[in-house]
Amino acid sequence: IDILLEPDATMLEHSAANNARLLKVFPKGFALDASHTPHITMIQRFVRTADLDKVYAAAGKVLAAANVKAMKLEASKYYYAPGGAVGVAGIVAKPTPEILKLQQDLIAAVAPFTVETGSIGAFTAPHNDPAMDAALIQYVSMFVPKYAGEHFNPHISTGVAPKGYLDKMLTEQFQSFTFSTAGAAVYQLGPFGTAAKKLKEWDL
Repeated sequence: IDILLEPDATMLEHSAANNARLLKVFPKGFALDASHTPHITMIQRFVRTADLDKVYAAAGKVLAAANVKAMKLEASKYYYAPGGAVGVAGIVAKPTPEILKLQQDLIAAVAPFTVETGSIGAFTAPHNDPAMDAALIQYVSMFVPKYAGEHFNPHISTGVAPKGYLDKMLTEQFQSFTFSTAGAAVYQLGPFGTAAKKLKEWDL
C-alpha cells in the first residue's frame, strides 16, 4: 500500500504538463489518470489484507491531527528513480518539519500491521519485466528506513522516459513554485509504483 497526500490544482497542472512531455518521448510510459494518480507518497508498506481496516483507523487518527490541508510545500526540482534503461521521473518538494513529523507518525501508526515483504501479487499488476517486479518489491520492502526520515524525498511521479532523456531534463533550469496538499488516501500500488487503486480516502 501507499499512504499518500493528494496535491492541489497547482501541482496537478505542473504534473500534467511534465507527463505529456514524457509520453511524447516514451509512449509506453503511463498517463496521469484514475489508475495513475498524482500523489506524494508518505510511506509504502506491505500489510496483510485482513489488517487493512486497522491500518485505515490507525493512519486516519494521525492524519486527522496533522492539519494536512494547511500544509504548504515548495516544488524545487526534477528527479528520477532509475529502473533498467528507463527512469520514473518526478517533481520534488522540499521536506518541511511538518511533513517529516507526519511521515514518522504514520510509520509508527502502521508498524504493528507491517510485514517485511510480499510478492508481485500484492500489486494491481506485474510488469512485463521480472527485473522491474523485483526492483519494485525491494523498493517497498526497503521504504522504511531507506526512503524515510532524513532520506525522505517528497515528490510527485510524473511519468517514465529513457534515462538519457531524463539526465538532460535534470540539467534544465527548474522554476520553483509553491503548492498545497488537498487530501490524503491509501492506494494499492501498481506497475512503476503508481497509485493504481484507491482503497480508502479520509475526509479531512
